[in-house]
Formats: sequence, C-alpha cells, structure tokens
Amino acid sequence: MKTLKFTLNGESVCRSVEPRTHLADFVRGDQGLTGTNIGCEHGVCGACTVEIDGAPARSCLTFAVTCEGADVRTIEGLRDDPVMGQLREAFNAEHALQCGYCTPGMLVTARDIVLRLPDADEARVRHELAGNLCRCTGYTGIVRAILSVLVARRTP
Repeated sequence: MKTLKFTLNGESVCRSVEPRTHLADFVRGDQGLTGTNIGCEHGVCGACTVEIDGAPARSCLTFAVTCEGADVRTIEGLRDDPVMGQLREAFNAEHALQCGYCTPGMLVTARDIVLRLPDADEARVRHELAGNLCRCTGYTGIVRAILSVLVARRTP
C-alpha cells in the first residue's frame, strides 16, 4: 500500500492505495464517483476520461499513485462549471445523448475542445473526438452541440 495525496474535485484526498489500482477504479470504488465510466479498460473508448491537472486523461490507464499532488476532476467536479453547463444544454438540444454511457467522457473532452480550441471547425472537432467512442449517436449531434457552444462563445 502507498499513501496517496491529491486534490479530487476541489477536495483534498489522502488514502492508502495499492500501487496497481487504476484511477478509474479508485474514483468509482473508493470515492463513490460513478460518473466516470469504465468501458474498454485499454484507453481506446474514452468513457473513463477525467481531467488531470487541466488536461483530459484516461483514468482506466492511469495508476492512481501517479496522481500524487495532482488536481483531478471527474464529471461530478465539473457540475458547476459554466462551460460544462453550456455543453450539457447543447448536448440536450442537439440530441447528442442516447444511452449516455460515453457522455461523461465525451463532455470532459468537449470542454477541453471548447477551452483549448475556441476557433475549431467541424473537422477539428471531429479529429479531437477521435479518442471518444459512441456507439449510439453517430457523432452528428455531439459535433453540432460542441460547434454550437464554440459559436456562442465567439459571439459577444
């Protein structure tokens, strides 16, 4: 066991953890934050995407112990984030939600796109979403939702 100290959704966490424990398992099992979904467990599907020190990361591949001193935010930690609020509304308006399994990881990635690439066009949004798989929507609504937020944020 190793003692792990980091910030999770704005709160200090100090826990003993097995070195082999993945961050996804830690936030879900130890912390009860089940918004982070586990899909492929190979880093391919993106369902487990969280934010580590401001950047999207696959929590199914990240060992929890590597987050020592980091700032980790799950979908629950972005609940009151204004950009996330815009994205949730847009996802709803554009019918970008179906089964919802990919949605938390998709929203974390979408937020990163909006903040990092304010001038992104459809091709760039699609490229950035390549690491997040959705078997239900066909991406059209998801891309439209992200583009609508980008356009709204450009308009004064």
